[in-house]
Amino acid sequence: MAFVNYATKNLAIKIVYYGPGLSGKTTNLRYIYFKLDSSFRGDFVCLETETERTFFFDLLPIKAGLIGEFRVHFQLMTVPGQAFYEASRKSVLKGADGIIFVGDSQIPLLDSNLENFDGLRRNCLEHNIDLNQIPLVFQYNKRDLNDLIPVETFNNLLNPRRLPFIEAAAINGVGVFEALREIAKLTVPVVREKLFGEKRKEVFKGGFKEEHFPDSERADKPKEGIEFLPPGQSMPFQLTKIKMKSQKEIEEELEKLSKEFGSKEK
Repeated sequence: MAFVNYATKNLAIKIVYYGPGLSGKTTNLRYIYFKLDSSFRGDFVCLETETERTFFFDLLPIKAGLIGEFRVHFQLMTVPGQAFYEASRKSVLKGADGIIFVGDSQIPLLDSNLENFDGLRRNCLEHNIDLNQIPLVFQYNKRDLNDLIPVETFNNLLNPRRLPFIEAAAINGVGVFEALREIAKLTVPVVREKLFGEKRKEVFKGGFKEEHFPDSERADKPKEGIEFLPPGQSMPFQLTKIKMKSQKEIEEELEKLSKEFGSKEK
């Protein structure tokens, strides 16, 4: 459920990147971090214990748009892909407003994709999240490699409802902002309806418009609203690590980070 701070008029929408290990979830977040001007995004924060690790990332589209009088920002988070990090997966999914499932397109990893999607369904049920109702976008990553799972096979096995899907090569930035745009278009109307009782509209009319996202061949063109850096230039990568003693502390820290950002007077 989106976090609302009525004092500062800020609204935080939580988007979770879910998928197999090494499918490209963190690669998506790093590319977004590198390409957004620092005034439109927060720090890249890693919460970790001795045995489990999860990444937390704030996206700060301050000029991007409003829902009523509330400034909208997105909290982008990844889950650990490995099966033995199940506790962290469940923690990160709690309170999610939308999900991007990042599939690995390599043929030998088809079973891993299926197992992870089944795990997503189970973990959603534990949080009373209906996977048939929550906004969901599929990103089929690593399409720049050889010997790939056909998109039709992906859709038949994972996406029979033909929800939005993006072919991507996240390491090169292809399909990264497209997937984010699609989940924004699905998520914001749902949040608007739940929080303010407004009828759903087809698309988000705030800052996550198509023209704000750089196509790989048009990344050097100026954009309105969100500031993107020119090709070949990126922000220095700064990773903030917060050491936690237990899974419970991670859960508490995730909630704290959400509330602290919602209190900022930006």
